[in-house]
Order: sequence, then structure tokens, then C-alpha cells
Amino acid sequence: MSIRFRLNGRDVEATSVDPHEPLLHFLRARGLTGTKEGCAEGECGACAVAIVRTGPDGKTRYVPINSCLVLTPAVHGLELVSVEGVASDDALHPVQLAMVEHGGSQCGFCTPGFVVSLFAEYYREGRQLGDYDPESIGGNLCRCTGYRPIRDALVSLRLPSDDDPHRARLRAEAPKPAALSYEADGVRFERPIDLASLFSILEAHPNAKLVSGGTDVVVEVNHRDARFDVIVALDGVAELRGIELTEQTIAIGAGEPLAAIEEALHGKVPLLDQLWPLFSSRLIRNRATLGGNLGNASPIGDSPPALLALDATAVIASKHGERTVPLDGFFTGYRKTILAPGELLRAVRIDKPLPTIQRFYKVSKRVMDDISTVAGAFALTLAPDGTVAKARLAYGGVAATPARAKDAEAALVGKRFDAQSVRTIRPLLERAFTPMDDHRGSAAYRKAMVTSLVEKLAFELTSGAIEGFEHAEGTR
Repeated sequence: MSIRFRLNGRDVEATSVDPHEPLLHFLRARGLTGTKEGCAEGECGACAVAIVRTGPDGKTRYVPINSCLVLTPAVHGLELVSVEGVASDDALHPVQLAMVEHGGSQCGFCTPGFVVSLFAEYYREGRQLGDYDPESIGGNLCRCTGYRPIRDALVSLRLPSDDDPHRARLRAEAPKPAALSYEADGVRFERPIDLASLFSILEAHPNAKLVSGGTDVVVEVNHRDARFDVIVALDGVAELRGIELTEQTIAIGAGEPLAAIEEALHGKVPLLDQLWPLFSSRLIRNRATLGGNLGNASPIGDSPPALLALDATAVIASKHGERTVPLDGFFTGYRKTILAPGELLRAVRIDKPLPTIQRFYKVSKRVMDDISTVAGAFALTLAPDGTVAKARLAYGGVAATPARAKDAEAALVGKRFDAQSVRTIRPLLERAFTPMDDHRGSAAYRKAMVTSLVEKLAFELTSGAIEGFEHAEGTR
């Protein structure tokens, strides 16, 4: 079977493509060299292309992604726009004109990626004149420090005309992921579209490499020359997608892109609202998934501490059915989980009511788009008298797995959460973890952050820096 997709308005069919080949390399090898390779790990955005996808609102939209982190067979059945497809009729597109008029291009290497991200923002549903999303170009790196003129170009964007062909495309449905069974160079690439097919594939190939968004696996392919005999893409499996909200729970499909979760749950879970802007860039979040972030079991992943603080539950599926485990029991060791052969994470469930106080902190060398040195996620449920009824103090970067400071949590119950109570639990926090030294931070620094972040929470609460806390009865 060949790989088929639509690119810049034309159908493409490819055979004999190494399943490990990133889309970026595929495009450049075929003369579409506007798409650039800067880092091959999703840090720079020079490789950005836009995919036509249905958003959480049910409407078709252009979504920018890093083509360096997408394996070429993974775009089978999809529709893409590269920088070469932005302009039409030999005339510059309005976003390209804006970059020219505001001097947004210096060396020009990053410019194609910025243009694609601006292109997607230009057609954003509901955008008003003068309205812009500053994070729409997050993840696009300008090495010439030309951000102000690029921002000026973003701010200046007009609204698309009624006869704009790209706008007209959005009036039709986006293509759905198509099933694919493809083999080249002795490597199989499978993309099932339902769980039954997925479990059949896993039964036949128990050592297959599962790929969801690819934002971690394809970095290994690019930088470590990782190779697999069988690759199974999960992005087409319908049962792994979707977000369901009821009065009792929030259920998030393990294969749902983080950006879609961010949009669908905006304003509903404060802790997650605080997490997303610090979780890499929008380009990454448009592909990355909770299932990938949790299943990879990195001790410095950003989502595990947040979900641990929310007492999330992992819904695990296999051909025999489903089972649920508290996320606190999901991680069994460094990059190891409770998942048995033939099992995968189907969804993450958060029960309601949500905690009274929710806070996420990330300590890293850069504020945005960086890997954590330490992450702390804290959730407090308050009793009517203002004392702590339940506490969750969860961390990443301080142990072999994401973990909670359980003794300190228990010691807070029945107490008011303030500087005095934090002093009381300080010895418990200091003994809770045994972090290690690495190039991001020393063990001593990490241990200091375990306590410091809780102290920061107490200060913000008692000083009124966290909106709404002062209105909780008996908390001041």
C-alpha cells in the first residue's frame, strides 16, 4: 500500500519511503526546500507546516506542527500546507506581505516557519481585527532576535476576504485519519483506526513501537538513530480521542492532542490552565498527547505532577477489556509503568469536585519552552472552616518517577495552610525525595525547591496573590 495525502492542493502518492523518514526530509527531498531543518527536535519551528484538522469546536482549521517530528507515513490521508502553498497566483499572501512591510525577516532561515504559524493564526475562527494570540508563534525561534517586527506583523494581520481560497477550504470538512498498513526497507508501519484492529496488531507484533504524537519518539529517530521493526501509530484510533465532561468526572482521551485539551477545558481546571503555557510550545502541543507524556514515564514530564495533584485515574485497555488504576500507582520505576504487554493507556479520568486551591510551578532555565529541573503541582481541598481536608503535593524531577510527598500531605490535614503549617511539614518535605545531580540542577538545589515551592504557594495564598482564595470562608 502506498502513502497518500494532499499537499498544497495536490494529491501526493509515495512508495518506498522509509517509515522512519520525517515529513521534513520527505518534503525537502522533493524540492520543497522552503521548509527548513534547524534542530530536528521541535525547538525552532523552522520546519513548520499546517495540517487541515477539525478543532474541539467541530470546525475545520489550519493547525501548525513541526514536520521534523512527524513520520511521513503518519500523514497518510491527511491534508497539508507547506510554506510553498501559502501564496497563490504568484502573489504574496497577506501574512507574507505583513512580514515584508514590518521587516520581520533578517537572515530568513526562520521566516518560512513563522509564515506558516502566522498563516494558521490568520484563519483562526473568530479572530477579530486587532485581535491576536501571542502564543500562535510560540515555538518559532528567530536567531537574529527580530521578534518585535515579527510581533508587529502578527498584530497587523487583517481579516481574510470572502473569496480567499484558503478560507473557502475551511468551509468543508477536514479529512479523518485513514487506516494504513505499509512496509518498506523491512520496516512495517501500521495505523489502525479502532481499538480492535490495534489489539490485533499488537498481538501479532508485541514488540512494536507505539507512536502517538511522535514528539518524543521521533527525536530519538532524528538524534539517536533509533530504528524499529514495527511502528504503530495511535493517532487514528477513535477510542483514544475525545474529551467527556459530566457532573462527576472529566475524561480525557489518551490520544487527544494537548492543544485540543487546552482549548476544550479552558477555564474548567485551573491547574491545567497553569500547566499548558509552560508545556513546550503550541507547535508541540498540537501533536503531543497525554498518553505519550504519561506512557513515556519520564521523571521530568510536565503533565504527571499536575495529574497526580488532581488525583487522576488511568484507564488502561487491552483486548480483554479495561481496568483502572490511580495514577499514583501507574509509575513503577524510571521510565517504567504498570502497563503489561498488550495494554495501553486509553484515557485519563479526573473526578469532581475539583480541589479548592490548585497551583502548578515549573523551575527551569528558561521560563517558556524548556525542560523542567523541578516541577511542583499542589492541590488543596478546604473544609468549611478553612482547614485542609485533603492535600496533594506532587513533584517531577526529584525522584526516579513523578511522585507525591505523602507524609507531608497527611500532616497538613486539619491545619490551616499558612507559613506556620509549612514550617511544620518542612522536615517531612526534606526527607520525601532523594534527587540526583545532573546538568539541569544539583541534588541539593532540587531538594531545596521541594520546600521552596510549597513556601511560595503559602505566600501567594496568604498575600492574596492567588485570585479567589481570599473569598474562601476562614482562609485568611
